[in-house]
Amino acid sequence: MARGLCRQAELSAHFTASSGILSAQQKQGGLWRCTVDERVTRVAWLNRSTILYAGNDKWSIDNRVVILSNTKTQYSIKIHNVDIYDEGPYTCSVQTDNHPKTSRVHLIVQVPPQIVNISSDITVNEGSSVTLMCLAFGRPEPTVTWRHLSGKVHPPGQAFVSEDEYLEITGITREQSGEYECSAVNDVAVPDVRKVKVTVNYPPYISNAKNTGASVGQKGILQCEASAVPVAEFQWFKEDTRLANGLEGVRIESKGRLSTLTFFNVSEKDYGNYTCVATNQLGNTNASIILYGPGAVHDGGNAASRVAAGLCLWATLLARLLLDF
Repeated sequence: MARGLCRQAELSAHFTASSGILSAQQKQGGLWRCTVDERVTRVAWLNRSTILYAGNDKWSIDNRVVILSNTKTQYSIKIHNVDIYDEGPYTCSVQTDNHPKTSRVHLIVQVPPQIVNISSDITVNEGSSVTLMCLAFGRPEPTVTWRHLSGKVHPPGQAFVSEDEYLEITGITREQSGEYECSAVNDVAVPDVRKVKVTVNYPPYISNAKNTGASVGQKGILQCEASAVPVAEFQWFKEDTRLANGLEGVRIESKGRLSTLTFFNVSEKDYGNYTCVATNQLGNTNASIILYGPGAVHDGGNAASRVAAGLCLWATLLARLLLDF
C-alpha cells in the first residue's frame, strides 16, 4: 500500500482482525484504529455509506460513537456496546496528494446464546403424546439440545434425547416423567440452560401388600403401598364391608403411597381376609391381605399361599362350630 494511505484498519480491546473480518461480542466496546502519516490531508471513518466521523467532526447521531485519536499517525474511533445492528463494513477513507484511498474491514457481531421461548411445566396422562419447545437466539446460531434428567431409565444427565428445538415424545410412560433440560450452545459464551418439568399421571399400582400375623390381644398392622399419580386414595374392606376409622378398635392411616390398617387389640373375629383398594382419577386397583393367627399357614408371595391360609382359617372355624354342638 502506498505511503500516505490508511495502511491498516485495526481493532483492539475485545476485537481481532483477520483477513478484513472483525469479530465482536454483543454489548462490548470496540476500537477502530487507522494508521496514517503526515501526507494525509483528510481522513474519515464510514459505516457502509454513512460517515461516522470526518476529521474531528462527528457526523453520526449515535452517542455510542466517539473519536479517540486524530493525530499525524493515528485516526481512531470507538463504538460502545456493540449491537448486531452495527454489523457490516467499516471504511477508513483518507486523501493524500488529491488521491483518495480506502481500507475496509467487515464487522461480525457475535451474540451469546439465549433461550427466548420454552414450554411451560406440563402434566399429561400416561400414553399421551408430548411436544416440548425450546427456541433460542444467538450468533452464530446456537445448537439446541434436550436431555432427560430424572435418571429413571438412564443414568442421571447422560441420556441425550434430542438435538432439536422440538422434543417429541410419543406414548409417554411414567418412567419418562421428571425434568427435561434444554441447552443452547454456540461457543461465544456459556450455554443458556432452562428446565421443563413433565408430570405423567397414571392409575394406581399396588407394589407392596403382605399378609401379617398377630396374636390375640396384641397389636396387628396391615400395610398397603400403591404407586400412582395423582397420589391414590385408599379404602379398606373386610369381605364386603367397608371399614371406618376408629370403629371396632381399628385405625386407618393413609399418607402418600402407604396406607395402614392397625388393630390395637387383636381378637379372633379380626382374623381373615382384608381388601385394600387404591383409587385415583385414572382408575383403581386392589389387593387381598390376610391377618392370621399363630400357627396359620401363610406366605404373602403368591395367590396359592393365600388360598391355603384361607382354607386353614375356614377349617379352624368349622372345627369350633362342631365342638359347640
